[in-house]
Amino acid sequence: MTVYYTITFLLLAAEMGTFCVLVAPLPYAVRKRLLRFLSENPLIAKLAYALKITFIFVGVLFVDALQRMWRVTAEADLARNQGGTLHDARAETGFAARKFYAQRNTYLTGFCLFLSLVLTRTFYILLDLVHTQEEYAKLKQDTAKSSRDTIAAGDQSKQVAELKQRLAAAEKKARDYDILKKQAEQNQVEYDRLATEFNSKTGAVSDKRKD
Repeated sequence: MTVYYTITFLLLAAEMGTFCVLVAPLPYAVRKRLLRFLSENPLIAKLAYALKITFIFVGVLFVDALQRMWRVTAEADLARNQGGTLHDARAETGFAARKFYAQRNTYLTGFCLFLSLVLTRTFYILLDLVHTQEEYAKLKQDTAKSSRDTIAAGDQSKQVAELKQRLAAAEKKARDYDILKKQAEQNQVEYDRLATEFNSKTGAVSDKRKD
């Protein structure tokens, strides 16, 4: 295996390991820290940029390997249609090796590109999931706080209503007391008038204290 296909194989193995780590049932706190590290670390950003360039070369290798596989397959079909047979064991072995290497390189580069797309999509889905869970937790806290405030406001409203009722009762008692006081004063005035009138007719002196 040449150097660039060896690098492609190592890249594929790294992608498989990263994918297994991402889809592993990790605790929420660990997953959150891991995704935040991968999305916010500047070194990871530079590494991701380098990997994008690497995947461009892997794509070129995939196209080349695909063309080689088609060429070998076309040569095999041509030899079969012409009725030719490979009697030489070395030639037959070499042809089979070329076909095997072409297919291997095609599958290797193809799976590497496909897994890179799957890995990228999985990473962003998990990142959105973590952000959604954070927003849900904040919304839950805000809802609980607003519920407590609503309950407190309801208690305050009840207290205000009760105080208003007490104030209304006190005002009613004060009005009743004022009415009774006025009635008592009016009765006293009327009594004095009648006593004065009675004394003036009878010629007696009115003693209000005794009366």
